[in-house]
Amino acid sequence: MPAAASPEATAACEANPFTPKRQFRAMWIATVQRLDWPTPGGIEAMKAEYISMLDYAVATRMNAVIVQVRPTADSFWPGALEPWSRYLTGTAGQDPGWDPMAFLLEEAHKRNLEFHAWFNPYRISMPASASEAGVDLTKLPADHPVRNHPEWTVPYPVNAAGARLYYNPGVPEVRRFVQDAVLDAVSKYDIDGVHFDDYFYPYPAAGQDFGDDVTFAQYGAGWATKADWRRNNIDLLVQELGQRIKQLKPWVKFGVSPFGIWRNVAADPLGSETNGTQSYDANFADTRKWVKAGWIDYIVPQIYWHIGLAVADYAKLVPWWNDVAAGTNVHLYIGQANYKVALAGQPAAWFDPIEISKHLTFNHDYPEVDGDVHFRAKIVMQDLIGSSTQFVADHYAKPALVPRMPHLPASPLLFPIITHDRRDAAGVTLTIRPVWGEITSYAIYRFKIGEQPCVTDDGRNLVGTVRRTGKETTFVDTTAVEGERYVYLATALDRLWNEGPPSPPRFA
Repeated sequence: MPAAASPEATAACEANPFTPKRQFRAMWIATVQRLDWPTPGGIEAMKAEYISMLDYAVATRMNAVIVQVRPTADSFWPGALEPWSRYLTGTAGQDPGWDPMAFLLEEAHKRNLEFHAWFNPYRISMPASASEAGVDLTKLPADHPVRNHPEWTVPYPVNAAGARLYYNPGVPEVRRFVQDAVLDAVSKYDIDGVHFDDYFYPYPAAGQDFGDDVTFAQYGAGWATKADWRRNNIDLLVQELGQRIKQLKPWVKFGVSPFGIWRNVAADPLGSETNGTQSYDANFADTRKWVKAGWIDYIVPQIYWHIGLAVADYAKLVPWWNDVAAGTNVHLYIGQANYKVALAGQPAAWFDPIEISKHLTFNHDYPEVDGDVHFRAKIVMQDLIGSSTQFVADHYAKPALVPRMPHLPASPLLFPIITHDRRDAAGVTLTIRPVWGEITSYAIYRFKIGEQPCVTDDGRNLVGTVRRTGKETTFVDTTAVEGERYVYLATALDRLWNEGPPSPPRFA
């Protein structure tokens, strides 16, 4: 057998930093109000729409999707603790007649995309008008848990547009229930990650406080201020859920995408050089603490502002978050505001097709930044003013593996074997067989005969990845140039993208 040398330890190798071998590349697929998916229609049309998003992700060399499966205290899977989502059929609680979660996950994994299930923890209702007033629990499905527990709810804000209804984060039973609702999906499905967005306590409305005075009187003993108590409620949700996920499935990642400003330096010397809304005070989310304490596996701050904006400068927030993540096990990915591109009323920077690309270029100077997540799928695919084409050409020209998380379990892996190759009009088709190990997928590398490259250390040589399909897995290199002679290597990857040693070379 060839020596099992590490594929990431080639001597005297200078990899190109602009073609990173590992980089998290994802887009959010929002289901609330059917922003991205599903457009109303038959089941097959809904499936085709989702598949088109995945195919776009693959074509642009992304490696993950973050799909909203619990937008409003509802579910996209059968047998959940909450009723079926109205975004599936138009009627809350109505069985759609299929298992959307299973389909969403299976199709992502077929394409070797990580699937992160996105849950909104506390939002219950999204009324469109006062006639749908969220305070009326009878408008919720009969089997909704808050029909039996109205004391769990708070309407906020209350106005002519109709109140939204929220679970009350200060009620201990609510905290446990929200965790149970998430863990129901974790236990039933082979998801890769659990994802929260920025909605913890709702963003404050002028002149209205979230109505939890009675709850604070009941549960807030020992806390000097209601604000500190509220932050502790969210701390407990995050810390306990992270622990429970790892107890159930140690390999499932837990990530949060908070508002991009933790605190402004004027309010806290540890804060950023900004002057905007603070998640610490607005949402009672002490996101900096979660990173420093290691309660989460990754954080995706929504740095939804352009470079040079005085109140919240992208070029000041990325360095701040880089410093927060430094020395921790928590991965830092940046949330990108693709939805602002060419949006009426936005500053001139968002009408420049290279603004998003400039953000990704800027990130290269900050070693803790391990990737980006783009909001949101339909906007990215629309490619307004060529913005998506630009950032993909500049930064996603080559594939990339999902970054490793060394603090999570790894599986011992041996090299695979490339047993056959065949060249035809489609390209070069390789057949790969495993030797030993809990293999989830394979990475394929290619270089020309006679070159002395960094082999498997350099992203320039990575051709792609493929999900393992059994004893034999095929991969088609569609980028192979007719007449060129290549050397191919394959490596085995476990479910967390840990990589084994390279295969013996295959000359094609």
